[in-house]
Amino acid sequence: MSALEILSILAAGLAAGTINVVVGSGTLITFPVLLAWGFAPVTANVSNSLGLAPGALTGAVGYRRDLEGQGRRAARLALATVIGAVAGAVLLLVLPPSAFKSIVPVFIVLALVLIVVQPRLSARLARHSAAREHNPHAPSAGLFAAVLLTGVYGGYFGAAQGIILISILAIGLNEGLHRANAVKNLLAGLANLTAGIVFAFAAPHVDWAVAGLLAVSSISGGIIGARYGRRLPPTALRALIVAVAIIAIVRLV
Repeated sequence: MSALEILSILAAGLAAGTINVVVGSGTLITFPVLLAWGFAPVTANVSNSLGLAPGALTGAVGYRRDLEGQGRRAARLALATVIGAVAGAVLLLVLPPSAFKSIVPVFIVLALVLIVVQPRLSARLARHSAAREHNPHAPSAGLFAAVLLTGVYGGYFGAAQGIILISILAIGLNEGLHRANAVKNLLAGLANLTAGIVFAFAAPHVDWAVAGLLAVSSISGGIIGARYGRRLPPTALRALIVAVAIIAIVRLV
């Protein structure tokens, strides 16, 4: 790789690591950069999954205060994510590349709607959900299923996975946006890591140099994102999520 190629991949990884922790959809930065340098789509996808996983997990460590008291349900949702990500990674290896990519904009539009209506919907769910009052730390079956399906999507491609996750979690957990974001970072990192492990053993498409560059820079981005993302007021964070979602839709369409 040329020096310019290395620098551009490092810069993309830094930006993606930062935005993944704060909002999500960092893949929409790194994936096009890798394609622009001539990497095949599958190679770019699998190398990207491996490379961005450390950044998301670093962000989860940065949000550890917001994870306090959520360990039990986070563990259950992590199980759903891992199962889904394995399935998604296998689908990537056996299905044509256009199979899921064609419906990515639909998922992002759904996430955008969810994040906009989340405050009202969460309040309504809190009033009518007796189960949550009796066991607030246990995720509902619906939330478990939604996270599992998001894990499938994350294992397959993952663009805007974070936006979809935070939308679902903010509603399903009935928590503040920052606490939902903390769980999102953990789950998104696990989805990328799980898919990356599957790709490493089952697919000959990993470019380890690219994955290494993205890993180093995404870790730095994760530290930056965790440091400043937690300072954003919920309203500002929600507005940022909406803006990024709109940009993601435009770029993918």
